[in-house]
Amino acid sequence: MYIERIIENELRKAVSKQKSIMLLGPRQTGKTTLLQRFPYDRFLNLANPDLRQRYEKRPALLIAEIHDMEAQAGKLPLVVIDEIQKVPSLLDAVQVLIDEKKAVFLLTGSSARKLRRGSHVNLLPGRILAFRLDPFSRKEYAKGSLQNQLLYGALPFIATEPSEEAREQALRSYVTTYLEEEVRAEALVRNLSPFGRFLELAASEAGSLINLRKLSQEIGVSHVTIGSYFQILEDCLIVERIESLTRSSTRKKLTRGSKYLFFDLGVRRLAAQEGRRLPRESWGKLLEQWVGLELLRAIRQSSGHLRFWRDPDGPEVDWVIEQDGGMIPFEVKWTEAPTVQDARHLQTFLSEYPEAQKGFIICRTPHALSLAPHIRAIPWQELPGIALR
Repeated sequence: MYIERIIENELRKAVSKQKSIMLLGPRQTGKTTLLQRFPYDRFLNLANPDLRQRYEKRPALLIAEIHDMEAQAGKLPLVVIDEIQKVPSLLDAVQVLIDEKKAVFLLTGSSARKLRRGSHVNLLPGRILAFRLDPFSRKEYAKGSLQNQLLYGALPFIATEPSEEAREQALRSYVTTYLEEEVRAEALVRNLSPFGRFLELAASEAGSLINLRKLSQEIGVSHVTIGSYFQILEDCLIVERIESLTRSSTRKKLTRGSKYLFFDLGVRRLAAQEGRRLPRESWGKLLEQWVGLELLRAIRQSSGHLRFWRDPDGPEVDWVIEQDGGMIPFEVKWTEAPTVQDARHLQTFLSEYPEAQKGFIICRTPHALSLAPHIRAIPWQELPGIALR
């Protein structure tokens, strides 16, 4: 059973206007399945070794083949190239064909690092629309308890597995074959042991303020190397960096730093080598990360940015959306019965930032309620509907 993705309508609108697309996303987020729903004229899957070698040897073959297709069909063919990062030199041929108006392309990729490696790589600036496909958002797939979503994540092939054991086995296989082999290989170091230890610690510390020097001491490599390891995870679309909000007219000690979110909570847990019986204090941290991921997906195709706000000597707010000159702060609590005390940091934020007109507490309350002027506590299930309102 196919589960419709929110991004599909935007892709179809672009294709109807004969716009070419680059669809990026981690492995197994459903990129291939999604593009197979389009009325393509040719589908090239570069994961096929024979096909990959053919175009590696002669990328210009694509130009000749598409010229022939266009001439025979008498219209612009729609061409899908899956896993374009495996033959990045094909992007030059794609550019020629787009400039000649010989085809419309739907490209997928799971490693921005491989596309950027080397000064010769052509990222088609101004010629192609870039989109990102994530695991399911709550709006796309609402089945399962909160605990199951925090434990197993939302990768399509995981979320739709009928049993918890099947999900766990599939996650373990994914982490082993993808993170352990492909991502570690991206480290380009002879000794992979430090990177393996880094991956475990990075997953354990996801959602927390990152201290590169502390991690370097624990792993035994320089903080510069730790920074490069995080860049590898970013380039492979495994983590997203969230910067702090540092603009303030009243505070001079706001934290300057970064948090990293793993793209999927199930993958994060397996990479951190955590089991399924988590201590009570872990659930609140996981809910905070879940909310961060949902907010990221809600603003993905807009001009919005996700931040966090923290004064080391005082209040902090888990997430802040900056968009269109306004801000919306979010606090995350594991409680089922939020109180005014839970809203105190949001009250401080609203008083200091006039461009923020309202704030939300995301928690496990069964029903929404007002806690203070312009501050509402809402059930976690309602988050997708209010994220941009």
